[in-house]
Amino acid sequence: MQHDLIAQARTWLAEDPDPETRDELGALIEAGDTDELAARFAGTLQFGTAGLRGELGAGPMRMNRSVVIRAAAGLAAYLKAQGQDGGLVVIGYDARYKSEDFARDTAAVMTGAGLRAAVLPRPLPTPVLAYAIRHLGAVAGVEVTASHNPPRDNGYKVYLGDGSQIVPPADGEIAAAIAAVGPLADVVRPEDGWETLGEEVLEAYLARTDAVLAPGSPRTARTVYTAMHGVGTSVLTAAFERAGFPAPVLVTEQAEPDPAFPTVAFPNPEEPGAMDLAFATARRAAPDLIVANDPDADRCAVAVPDTSVEGGWRMLRGDEVGALLAAHLVERGVSGVFAESIVSSSLLGRIAEKAGLGYEETLTGFKWIARVDGLRYGYEEALGYCVDPEGVRDKDGITAALLVVELASVLKEQGRTLLDLLDDLALAHDLHATDQLSVRVEDLTVIADAMARLREQPPTALAGLAVTSAEDLSRGTASLPPTDGLRYQLEGARVIVRPSGTEPKLKCYLEVVVPVADAASLPAARARSAELLAGIKRDLAAAAGI
Repeated sequence: MQHDLIAQARTWLAEDPDPETRDELGALIEAGDTDELAARFAGTLQFGTAGLRGELGAGPMRMNRSVVIRAAAGLAAYLKAQGQDGGLVVIGYDARYKSEDFARDTAAVMTGAGLRAAVLPRPLPTPVLAYAIRHLGAVAGVEVTASHNPPRDNGYKVYLGDGSQIVPPADGEIAAAIAAVGPLADVVRPEDGWETLGEEVLEAYLARTDAVLAPGSPRTARTVYTAMHGVGTSVLTAAFERAGFPAPVLVTEQAEPDPAFPTVAFPNPEEPGAMDLAFATARRAAPDLIVANDPDADRCAVAVPDTSVEGGWRMLRGDEVGALLAAHLVERGVSGVFAESIVSSSLLGRIAEKAGLGYEETLTGFKWIARVDGLRYGYEEALGYCVDPEGVRDKDGITAALLVVELASVLKEQGRTLLDLLDDLALAHDLHATDQLSVRVEDLTVIADAMARLREQPPTALAGLAVTSAEDLSRGTASLPPTDGLRYQLEGARVIVRPSGTEPKLKCYLEVVVPVADAASLPAARARSAELLAGIKRDLAAAAGI
């Protein structure tokens, strides 16, 4: 067994084109570190609907140049099998460790396979890549990013020619093509032959961002902005300048790309502590709101002044921003379909219904939301918003930021705030309050055990609310394809439990709807919703054994 493992590692080492991972793997072999080698050679990183994502390092269970070259070769084979030989593949990348190397390897593999490849000029937001696919008429796109994962990770996200991320069966067919790739020496990788795009593709994207705003709308709201050590600063500030918004005050410690993410444990605005520097900057600058992007700038977080919380600033939940943007678009008189994933707040459906607009629920992820027919606006609770589906068929943290600052400006002119509009929505549709129970694990069997336990013994009540229906989403529903998840309807509440598709987490999404008679009853409704959410969290954790 040990001998086989060492032999496997030596075979991998002989093919590895990267001196860094060769040295790393050679040292592990030399040290006879069979535990670490076993972890790295326990299988291969699985290519799924999120593409690839994992920790950087040597071996098939890590993100490295060997794994990326195989992924690119499989994608190229898939595209050619689809009759796309000679088609254009656009490649973008963020500022993480190895991102530029992975992008260059992908361009070389595509060129060697007889496709045309074009690489974005520098590390840029993921939505610029999603835009470029449609803008340039590409047959596919690749974004090298691990989004908001820890610094040690990287990833590989694949889009097809419609500009949206892959879904079944394409993911399975690409995975099969990757598995069929032979020795790396047989993968043709020329030294050149692909195009490096100029700034004109970014200029075209920036020109498009203007389209999300209403002509002549107020542009007065003042912002503090953090890029969370990612690639958002230059693009967002350029978009703000074009739109005529006041230049945002930057959180200087996090404004420039830095793959070490030195000021945050997790570079995700939702994680505890990630927004602390933004809050500190806002207390000095006293803006109207804070806007944050994640490292690849496809997500957008918003915080607002709130004297009732410690420190005076409060992060809005993704569902709150989702509802605010929907209300703003309704006020502007848009037409089309509003869509969200099943884990997001049901408030969007109520807003759409009252406005006479179409509404759809999809499985989790923008790969599904972006495919809704007639989509005008889509959002997901994890800070993702698609506000210009004709331009970017994915979540876009830059255009979402523009739209939310336009809304804040409109309200500012009226002497009102985003919190005032949230109150209006509660009065019109009752108070929809959401929360999440999220458990990060080292051992993935913890997640499997929790799901099995809930399937075998579904709860009958949570926080004293009777469970009125329990659905196993792995069987599919009338409107949804099968997915690994559980959905519980309660009297005045809803719970969805699912394993994360991109991180080692079990995620439980909670929503309660509390009736609101008038403005005077809002504080009591908020207190009741907080009490119910805390109770559901407690009882669900017990039921799942987590």
